[in-house]
Amino acid sequence: GGYVFTNTNRSNKTFKPKKNIPEGSHQYELLKHAEATLGSGNLRMAVMLPEGEDLNEWVAVNTVDFFNQINMLYGTITDFCTEESCPVMSAGPKYEYHWADGTNIKKPIKCSAPKYIDYLMTWVQDQLDDETLFPSKIGVPFKRNFMSVAKTILKRLFRVYAHIYHQHFDSVMQLQEEAHLNTSFKHFIFFVQEFNLIDRKELVPLQELIEKLTTKDR
Repeated sequence: GGYVFTNTNRSNKTFKPKKNIPEGSHQYELLKHAEATLGSGNLRMAVMLPEGEDLNEWVAVNTVDFFNQINMLYGTITDFCTEESCPVMSAGPKYEYHWADGTNIKKPIKCSAPKYIDYLMTWVQDQLDDETLFPSKIGVPFKRNFMSVAKTILKRLFRVYAHIYHQHFDSVMQLQEEAHLNTSFKHFIFFVQEFNLIDRKELVPLQELIEKLTTKDR
């Protein structure tokens, strides 16, 4: 079971980890497989599609898992990510993100990082909770556009990592969370690289870090 960090100084909305993948289900087995291969320490192997598995299902299980990981990582630093400290959603001086979800907010708006991340995580949560997009029952087919939805989710989750690394890494170090953050991010990068899920230009804000984390494991 995941646990949730509540943050009283912000909107009361805390992200619950996505409905836990039901035990005994095929997706649960997949998650267990992912955890077991992660334990071996070889992330390149850990992200590969297990033999005979459905790519959509593998991407779905891992996307839920990354959402939960990022949710927890961001949860540890929310006290340092405030309207005052982060009036814009940025990843270093050159990259600034404006929020739009295409439905409620069509024209991108400039907002603080905590507000942006709140919008972003709520939007992802809504996608994950949509049974037609992320079916939790066995044998329910994925929609045709599943991959493009998954790509958008992962592209947006990347921005939370980028913000944490650029604006809050000192806090991460103080909390002694950097090994945890690096492992999570490295796993994420290997995964999106394996299946070509995020456009190269989207990854530019963390390019140097990505090169550093991935060269050791070629």
